[in-house]
Amino acid sequence: MIGDGRRVFAQLFRVGVLFALTQSSGFATAFNFERDTFAFQNATVLKYKNGRPTLERRSTVGDPPNQYTRACFVMTRTAMQFHKFARFNPSGAPLNDKELAARIRKVTRRAPWHEALPANQRINFPGYAHLREMSKARAHVFQENIGSGFATYFRPGNFRMFFQHSPKYQEKTHAHLDAALARGDLFVGYLSTYPKLSINHAVLVYARKPTPLGNKIERYLVYDPNHAEAPRQLTWSARDNSFAYQKDIDFVGGFTRVYQVYGKWLQ
Repeated sequence: MIGDGRRVFAQLFRVGVLFALTQSSGFATAFNFERDTFAFQNATVLKYKNGRPTLERRSTVGDPPNQYTRACFVMTRTAMQFHKFARFNPSGAPLNDKELAARIRKVTRRAPWHEALPANQRINFPGYAHLREMSKARAHVFQENIGSGFATYFRPGNFRMFFQHSPKYQEKTHAHLDAALARGDLFVGYLSTYPKLSINHAVLVYARKPTPLGNKIERYLVYDPNHAEAPRQLTWSARDNSFAYQKDIDFVGGFTRVYQVYGKWLQ
């Protein structure tokens, strides 16, 4: 009986230590697509067919009535910031729009490359269990307060697309991607095929899929703001030192360059 009591006490002690550590350190649970992404999505400005832009007008029947455009950078950045700096309390009363907007801005003003905050220092959002649930119910508040999509065209880090085209640079980016995921961080990638204009987009890479032995293609799970329904896939070829992105209605699929953004100041 005494031995059983000691074992129970030891188990409770370990649980208590683990709880204390998660409350006082930058511990963050693994990124979960169904929990940590937005319920609404970014819309392309142009209409696409087979991955290529057309001059056709969007139809009210075949295309979603979504006027929220040019937001891929701010949506990936905000998803990263909420994962690191926010917490949710589903048992609390939801905030009114004004207070919710103020707290959203508190999250988005934090540098996304900083380490995750401990739970007791995170910005609290009562009334919802996670980001997806809250962004579904309060989409308009998010869209009005996470930042200007148009302003992201002038980010200093974007100008790498004009001159950083070498496979060596992509190899270095791939190493940074693996390093970020290995330490439990997230990686926002700017996808570009300049001087071609087949893609000009930002996505959030949150996990590496297991690679079968002998397979030289590495696969990564991606949150794409244009697709709220499911994760997308980015791949890396060690043979070609190049990335490729999943085919879609608004991208022909295949080769793309990747540039890390929000990994440090001015990136």
